Amino acid sequence: MRAAMELADEGGIGSVTMRELGRRLGVEAASLYNHVAGKDDLLAGMADLAAAEIDLPSGDVDWKEAMRRRAISARAVFLQHRWAAALMDSRVWSGPYSLIYADRVLGTLIRAGFSPVIASWAFIALDSYIYGFERQRSNFSPSEDVDTIEVAQDVLSAIPEGAFSSLAAVAMEYADKPYDEDGAFEFGLDMILDSLERRLGAD
Repeated sequence: MRAAMELADEGGIGSVTMRELGRRLGVEAASLYNHVAGKDDLLAGMADLAAAEIDLPSGDVDWKEAMRRRAISARAVFLQHRWAAALMDSRVWSGPYSLIYADRVLGTLIRAGFSPVIASWAFIALDSYIYGFERQRSNFSPSEDVDTIEVAQDVLSAIPEGAFSSLAAVAMEYADKPYDEDGAFEFGLDMILDSLERRLGAD
């Protein structure tokens, strides 16, 4: 599984084939079927190992900080493994690490006072944001070498003078300073966590 993850890190998830993995491991592709049922099983294992790299909520902080740390850790994993967010988001979590991860997140929310139903909704809301942010980031910044200042300047130059004033105002903000991706992520994350905190108080 680790070799498959390394292969995906280097060439994207599309580069992971049984033949290529066998070549990397120095074995015939057919021999890999002694360890996995097929490619789908391989991808499930990769998703499970990626989940294992996300920090689990711990009891040394309150639920809100635990969820915040968990979300930031997940984003760090997705930045390291660019393929992981889409793969994990598209699969039913059934591997051992994934089940431990889900149980710990839900348990933290339930112990904080959320009902099991609201805890599951909170989990879905948080993960939808985490995965969605990564998908959007990948769409707008497919390469680490993207210069956000240059992109903003290009957008600004494409806007006719006097038109699209709101878009122009935002582009002007980023035309002379880098886009704060971490700040943008944590802004949205805190909005969700603050809303959940208010819901908990109301319940």
